[in-house]
Amino acid sequence: MNNQKSNFKFLEHTADIKFQAFGKSLEEVFENSALAMFNSMFDGKVKKTQKFKVKAEGKDNENLLYNFLEELIVLFDGKQFFLSGVEKIKIKDGKLQAEVVGDKAENYEINIDVKAITYSEMFVKKKGSEWIAQVVLDV
Repeated sequence: MNNQKSNFKFLEHTADIKFQAFGKSLEEVFENSALAMFNSMFDGKVKKTQKFKVKAEGKDNENLLYNFLEELIVLFDGKQFFLSGVEKIKIKDGKLQAEVVGDKAENYEINIDVKAITYSEMFVKKKGSEWIAQVVLDV
């Protein structure tokens, strides 16, 4: 898988996909979590031909990350949107706003279908100066 900058890594998991994402800020770790989720489906460059605004709320960072990734799955399923990047992401008081860019999913050979995000083994924490998120995807 394309992991040039080490913004995320995939971990062993029996049936599903588990990854950890890294960032210097909470926003960056959310962005890299989104990139890891879509990278699990297609390992290649995705064009930037579409843009959508995404909003999510959560009672804590894990709930907010879950809801954010779920919104991206809804865009994928409903609008056939395949993520290339996250722009202008803001997180404040349990609320997230972002612009996501990408392309039509039909232009790519999707290897794995992510059915859902799970709370299994999920965490979002700060370790020293770095943020780390761990997510398990139901495939």
